[in-house]
Amino acid sequence: MSKNTILSAFLCGAIAGATAAVLFAPQKGSDLRKKIKETLKKKGILCTESEIDALVAQLTADIDD
Repeated sequence: MSKNTILSAFLCGAIAGATAAVLFAPQKGSDLRKKIKETLKKKGILCTESEIDALVAQLTADIDD
């Protein structure tokens, strides 16, 4: 594996883990999405509201399975 592949896998895992942790925190949905967006922005990852909604929906579906 190349270093970029390993780094990408690590970053994706870290983002998914952080997002899952935030999802378990008792917050209002809109506050949660805002917090996810701000966290990703601090990491240099720019996302639209629809991308955040899709990410939350995907993680919620994965958790519910």
